[in-house]
Amino acid sequence: MAFLDNSGDIILDAVLTDNGRKILAEGDGSFQITKFGLADDEIDYSLYNKLHPSGSSYYDLEILQTPILEAFTDNAAMLKYNLVTYSNLEFLFLPVLLLNETQVSNQRDSTYNTYFICANGETENNNGSDSTFTGVGVKNDGGSRQGFMMGATMNGGTIIKVDQGLNTTAISSTQALSAELYETSYTIQMDDRLGGLAVFGGIEREPDFVDDDNIAFYTVSRDATSGMVKPITDTAASTNQVILGPRGTSIEFVIKSSLDLQTSSYLFTQLGGTIDLPNREAVASTSTCYYVDTTIKITGKKTGCSISIPIRYIRLA
Repeated sequence: MAFLDNSGDIILDAVLTDNGRKILAEGDGSFQITKFGLADDEIDYSLYNKLHPSGSSYYDLEILQTPILEAFTDNAAMLKYNLVTYSNLEFLFLPVLLLNETQVSNQRDSTYNTYFICANGETENNNGSDSTFTGVGVKNDGGSRQGFMMGATMNGGTIIKVDQGLNTTAISSTQALSAELYETSYTIQMDDRLGGLAVFGGIEREPDFVDDDNIAFYTVSRDATSGMVKPITDTAASTNQVILGPRGTSIEFVIKSSLDLQTSSYLFTQLGGTIDLPNREAVASTSTCYYVDTTIKITGKKTGCSISIPIRYIRLA
């Protein structure tokens, strides 16, 4: 949805999302608009100029004159910075999402600053072979490499962990996070052609829907069945924490590679390239792998805070 200023008249330009149009096209009477989203993606608030020589009426002039995009239906591109409403107007800080890499099991690969997803068992560890050592998911001692997930077998490897809260030292971390700022439910978006969401241990989640751009949408909440969203109970200044102020919830998950990536190199050759990575050889050696880069976006459903996480799927070439 967008507002267009056309010759002094304010025009409301509203469009349905891809999923909304799909439901409408079914024609079974189930289509109803119950919610809508607002965002300020185009606005740069640093343009607010309190030193404008013409006075206070001009402080926000550049912001008000910012061109606004026409509404379009690609939900992957629209509404990146959601607007939210709070009843408490005295909040000085708003919550953020931060990667928690304080533990080795949650850290990205330090060389490429990304999470690697091994697409099949051969890429992980040569399917456990004692004679072939070209796999790149484990080291020569059998331990998982930092930043590598076992996307086929889901047997060990790295876990993505994201924490939510107020990242400021102005408020003590021992103070409880306001209920309005405490996030209990998240939307996770990822390319469905490449992989899917899973709980550590291998239980896959079914997406809410997959749009026409192959982006799968998952909703995960703090409940007994999810296993992904948990409250952050450690309120001390701990080396295991990345949120400096009051803390909300933490979300943990892994990625399972798609069947297409497990059985074929087609998407790798169409969308990616090749890279040489250290393998299982006792003496330093590398294996050439196909790779595809993508991102996973996590958004808090109540607060709108979000984070995009780099992901690299790999497969032995």
